[in-house]
Amino acid sequence: MDRQAQFRAREALIFQVAEQLLLENGESGMTLDALAAELDLAKGTLYKHFQSKDELYMLLIIRNENMLLEMIKDAEKAFPEHLAFFMLHHLHHPERTVLFHQIEERLSTTGIGINLLFSELYQVRKQRLRIIIRMTESYLESIQSGMSTRDYLASIWALTHGAAAILNSSFYQRYLGSRDTLRVAYIDQALAMPKQVSSAEQFT
Repeated sequence: MDRQAQFRAREALIFQVAEQLLLENGESGMTLDALAAELDLAKGTLYKHFQSKDELYMLLIIRNENMLLEMIKDAEKAFPEHLAFFMLHHLHHPERTVLFHQIEERLSTTGIGINLLFSELYQVRKQRLRIIIRMTESYLESIQSGMSTRDYLASIWALTHGAAAILNSSFYQRYLGSRDTLRVAYIDQALAMPKQVSSAEQFT
């Protein structure tokens, strides 16, 4: 393995372990000292991959966004399957969804020296949204729904993030019962939504 391949492999491992530590311990417990110790690396080695903890967080968020982009590029899947994959990505790891959203919101106002990374994040997100919008428009036409693409996508986002917040809540977890049953119910609700708005109803 050449040096560049070794660098990339080490970086992938750093991101994987950093995300695991972040999800297990929260922001306060995810220190660079703890990360270096977990990886058995010198702390200085970490700085070859990122300059600060804020930059590491942004790289983790971008990595997650790229994962979502790759998922949506699978042209063999029909819209309902894509929707289920998107929602399950968030609902199987609700702590990641909630934490990444909180960190991104915080960094957008307090982050230092990460403007270029925000630009990169938004470019990936725009690329994904362009594919999603085309796919959603085609789907809504195929089922003759009167719901607008914008309203449907906003509803899916709100439903998914609201569900993630509930699944991640220590209070609500006592009353949820089967998480799998709840996840399926949320996906069914998202798929049923546009079918309840017919083209005729749109103009009444």
